[in-house]
Amino acid sequence: MIHKYSLNGYNIVMDTNSGAVHIFGDVPFKMLDYLDDRVPNQPPKKMLDDLKGQYSDEMIQEAYGEILELYQKGQLFSTDDYDKFAALLRSAPIKSMCLNIAHDCNLRCTYCFAAQGDFGGQRMLMPFHVAKSAIDFLIRHSGARHNLEVDFFGGEPLMNFDVVRQTVEYARSIEKEHHKNFRFTITTNGILLNDENIDFINKEMSNCILSLDGRKEVNDRFRVRVNGSGSYDAIVPKFQKLVQRRPKDKDYYVRGTFSKYNLDFTKDVQHMLDLGFRKISVEPVVSDKRLDYAIQEEDLPQVFKEYERLSQLVIKQKKAGDGFDFYHFMIDLDQGPCAIKRLRGCSCGNEYVAVTPTGDIYPCHQFVGYDEMKMGNVLNDTIDSTMKDHFSAVNVYTKPECVKCWAKFYCSGGCNANNWQYEKSVNKPNHISCQLEKKRIECAIMVQAALAQPDK
Repeated sequence: MIHKYSLNGYNIVMDTNSGAVHIFGDVPFKMLDYLDDRVPNQPPKKMLDDLKGQYSDEMIQEAYGEILELYQKGQLFSTDDYDKFAALLRSAPIKSMCLNIAHDCNLRCTYCFAAQGDFGGQRMLMPFHVAKSAIDFLIRHSGARHNLEVDFFGGEPLMNFDVVRQTVEYARSIEKEHHKNFRFTITTNGILLNDENIDFINKEMSNCILSLDGRKEVNDRFRVRVNGSGSYDAIVPKFQKLVQRRPKDKDYYVRGTFSKYNLDFTKDVQHMLDLGFRKISVEPVVSDKRLDYAIQEEDLPQVFKEYERLSQLVIKQKKAGDGFDFYHFMIDLDQGPCAIKRLRGCSCGNEYVAVTPTGDIYPCHQFVGYDEMKMGNVLNDTIDSTMKDHFSAVNVYTKPECVKCWAKFYCSGGCNANNWQYEKSVNKPNHISCQLEKKRIECAIMVQAALAQPDK
């Protein structure tokens, strides 16, 4: 299976199964239209007849020879060797946990999947004894894994900062005796940031996600306080201070959300750059189609054009020596993810779980609040092994629409929570999410092609 497309003057050919990516000239690029899953030793007659008047015999033979060589090397129309690994996928020890440290928030973001912080239930903060039990649970169920990850999430985690700090201190105090190494992450809206917790985050958090939607008018349309006032003016100086103080070996991302009302989101990325941020993620609102701010099918052409504009900004900045990372364009074409990661993506409900303030366990933070998806509780050390086995088996080959898709090993079948919420099955990918992901992949690969050829 191959996927071919032209973007920004590059003819790009992707071989799905081998992962090979090629930049083709016009002649071999056209020739691919005459080939289907194999390359015969001699060019098909119709190909020769159609191209003869356009190109010389020498050019045609040379181009076809290049295609045949790639095919013989297994880099074009390669066979699918991954399906045999899918049947071997099994339940694995847990390696990462999302601690919903606060089911409460000091903002009331309209598009929030967490129902503005309470996940559709009672507003509450996680007591330390629950967080402690969650750390103990993770250690017990992590098997021989050495590196463990804990994400502090909400709501707004800094509303429960004392428990965040206690939890980190507790994990650090016992990690060596259990032969573990904890890596912590926190997501914050920034309202409660101060010198004390900035210093703590920059010391203990390997990554931190800073929520900002971009331009003031865009951010303050949705990211508002309880009283309806905007948050931009309060959070931007605090985010800048955190990033300026952040050690070079610690990661961060400024994470925005674009909706139907700011389909020109490249301007928001540019604004974040102007504020001094160099690690940026902007996610689309994929939600109930009845919501006026959700990205709809008719918006896709405009969004696609905007991703192309954004890719041009990435190229321009990189070539000027002032590059930045855009999360969705970060694709490793040399190594890439391992086979298991290609097959099932984030591994929610299997190697990754979320824990609520009452200790309930869910497959991930986006399943929280749906009682039918509850997997157990850290306080009594229970977990539904049947549900865990089910999630461990979910992969691109259990999703019929993914089997025939060229992008399957890049997106790994999409977000299981998104699929379940909007398509009623983890095995049925959401159409709009798929289209957006495929466009991002095309742009990301084109960016790498442009950067590899500076004179282009």
